[in-house]
Amino acid sequence: MNRIWDLITTYSLLLIGGALIALAWANLSPGSYHHLVHLPLWPDAPVGLRGDDGAAPQRVLTLHFLVNDMLMALFFAMAAKEVWEAVILPGGSLRGKKALTPLIATLGGMAGPVAVYLALASALGVLAETGRGWAIPTATDIAFSYLVGRMIFGARHPAIGFLLLLAIADDAGGLAILAIFYPSGEVAPLWLLLSAGAAMAVFVLANWLPRRLDRGRQDRPHSTWVRRALGPWPYVIAGCVSWYAFWRAGLHPALGLLPVVPAIPHAARDFGIFAEDEACSTDLLNRIEHALKVPVQFVLFAFGLLNAGVGFGAISAPTFLVLAGLMIGKPLGIFLFGWFAAVPLRLGLPEGMRLSDLPVIGFVAAIGFTVALFVATVAFPDGAVQDAARMGALLSLASAIPALLLARAMRVRRM
Repeated sequence: MNRIWDLITTYSLLLIGGALIALAWANLSPGSYHHLVHLPLWPDAPVGLRGDDGAAPQRVLTLHFLVNDMLMALFFAMAAKEVWEAVILPGGSLRGKKALTPLIATLGGMAGPVAVYLALASALGVLAETGRGWAIPTATDIAFSYLVGRMIFGARHPAIGFLLLLAIADDAGGLAILAIFYPSGEVAPLWLLLSAGAAMAVFVLANWLPRRLDRGRQDRPHSTWVRRALGPWPYVIAGCVSWYAFWRAGLHPALGLLPVVPAIPHAARDFGIFAEDEACSTDLLNRIEHALKVPVQFVLFAFGLLNAGVGFGAISAPTFLVLAGLMIGKPLGIFLFGWFAAVPLRLGLPEGMRLSDLPVIGFVAAIGFTVALFVATVAFPDGAVQDAARMGALLSLASAIPALLLARAMRVRRM
C-alpha cells in the first residue's frame, strides 16, 4: 500500500485524476460542476469578486478562489524552494551564469507563442475577435510540466532544475503581462513593498540577527531559542503578509509566498531538485517542504478538479490558435533562444545537460494548463470564444506525447 501511495504522490497522479474527473463531470453534468466551482464558502469575505448577469459584483470567498489563489501558493513555494537552492547553494545546478541560459530561453518561450498565435490568427482572418488572447500560450504550467519532466528525465537530471526555473520565470512574465495588459482592476504595485518588507523583516529578525548574536559561541543560544520556541511561525506570518500584499497589488496571490522562501534558513549544499537525500536534512526550509508534500498533493487534486472542466463542444478556432502557440511556438522559441544563450553567448548549460535536451524541455514547457486557463478567462468575456481558448489550454496537456517521443529519439537518460 505504501508503494502505491509513493507512486501517486511522486508523479502527482492525484492532479491528473482531478483533471480527468473535472473533464468528465463538466461534460456529463455542467450545471452541478459549475455550482461546485463557484460554491460560496463565506459570502461576506472580502476576497474574490463575482458578478452574475451584469449585476454588481459581490465579494465572495468561493471554492475556486480558495484553491487557485490561496492553497496553490503552497505548491509554488515548494517549487521556488528547489530552484532557490539550485541557484544559491554550493553544488546547485543553476549557479552563476548557467542560470542565465534558462532565463534567456524563457524569453524565447514567450515570444515564440505570441508570434505563432498572432500570425495564425491573421492568416485565418480571425485576428479581430481572437487577437486579445495572444498572451494565453505564453504560460507554462509548473505542476504538469514538472510531472512530465520528471517522468522523462528522472528526479536528479539537471534539466528538471532548468525546467522549473524556466517555468517559474515564464509564469512570472505571464503575470506581469496580466497586470499590464489585462488588469482586472486598478493595479497597485506599491503593495509589493509590503511583501518585500515582510520578507526582509523575517530574514533579519528570525534568521540573520540570531546568527549574528551567536558569533563565536559554540552553543548558539539565540539561534537555538528561535528554532525551538518559534519554529516556522515567523515565516508563516511573513508569508501571509506577502500573500495579502500580492493580492492587494493586483497580482496573482498564488505567487505571494515566493519572496519569503529565500529568507528561510536552508541547507549548506544542494542535493538536487526534490532529492530524496534531503529527507535527512534538518534545516527549516527542508523540514517545511517535507511537511507540505502530502497536503500539496491533495491541493493539486482540487486544483485539477476545479479548473479542467470544459465542454468538448467548445473546440473551435481559438482552441487551435492556443495549441499552435504552445506546441509550435514555445518549443521553437525555447530551443532557439536556449541555443543562442548556450553556444553563441557561451553561457553554457547545467552540467549533465545536452543541447538535444532543449527541444524536449520545449515540448514539456508547452503544457500551459494553469496560467493559460487563467489568462483565457481574463482575455475574453464569458462565452464561446473563452470556452474555446480554455479548451486549447487544457488540450496542451497533449504536448506530453511529442515530448516523450522526442526524448526517446534523442536518447534522454533518466537520472
